Amino acid sequence: MPSATPPPEHLREVVESVLIGETEIAARVRELAADIERDFVDQDLLVVALLTGTVPFLADLIRHITLPLRLDFMGVSSYGNNTAPGELVFTKELRLEAQNRDVLLVDDILDTGKTLRAVIDKLNALQPRSLKTCVLLEKISRRAEEITADYVGFEVPDA
Repeated sequence: MPSATPPPEHLREVVESVLIGETEIAARVRELAADIERDFVDQDLLVVALLTGTVPFLADLIRHITLPLRLDFMGVSSYGNNTAPGELVFTKELRLEAQNRDVLLVDDILDTGKTLRAVIDKLNALQPRSLKTCVLLEKISRRAEEITADYVGFEVPDA
C-alpha cells in the first residue's frame, strides 16, 4: 500500500494536532445512530438540528438511522464578543409541530451548555412526548450549565 503524501509544510502542525481521525468519527457516528435507533424504535421521531455547524454531523448521523423521521432546524446565535458568549437569540424557529412528538436535538459541540440549555427549555415549552440530545463533541471543562447530552460522540479537551 503506498504511503500517504505528507501535508504541505504550512498545514503540518494542523494535521498533526487532529484529535480524532475521520475513520474513528465515522465509526462512532454509526454507533450513535444504532443507539438512537434502539431507543426510538416505534416512536414518532422528530430530529431537530441546530444550524449551521451541525449540518455535516447531522448528515452523517441520519444517513445511518433507518427509522422514519421528520427533520427540522433551529437557529441560535450568541451576540457577544468572541471570547465570552453573549445573549442568545433564536434566528430560526421550528416549522414542524413538536407537541407529543419524540424529539432528538442534535448539535455539533456541547461546550458551556448555555446554547443547549436555552434550546432544551424552548423545546420543552412545546410539550414534546420525550426530548433527548445528541452531540458529536463534548467539552466538559468549559461547562457553565448543569447539563449532559444523552448521546455523545467524543469528549474532547478545551483547545
